[in-house]
Order: sequence, then structure tokens, then C-alpha cells
Amino acid sequence: MEDIVLHTGTEHPDLLWILVPAFLSFVAGLGVVAYADRLREWVHPESSPTTE
Repeated sequence: MEDIVLHTGTEHPDLLWILVPAFLSFVAGLGVVAYADRLREWVHPESSPTTE
């Protein structure tokens, strides 16, 4: 069966330039999730003076 019902995009000439940034973005997202508590503390430190 030569006709593929679902086009997979594997014949795209710039497939590498699409997949590499997508993979790097995915890995960066995992890193942000893994260090979410540290990042939250860095952005809003609990020991900072409050303005009440």
C-alpha cells in the first residue's frame, strides 16, 4: 500500500530543524517542572521584607 492515509511529515526537507527545537523545548520544560520550587523561591523569596 503506497498511499498513506495519514501524512506523517517524514519527507519534509527541514524535518531536523523542526524536531531538534521541539525536543529541546520539551527537555527545558521538564527541567522547569523539576526545579519549580527553587524557581518559585528565587522569584518570590519568603525571607524578603513585606510591605504591609
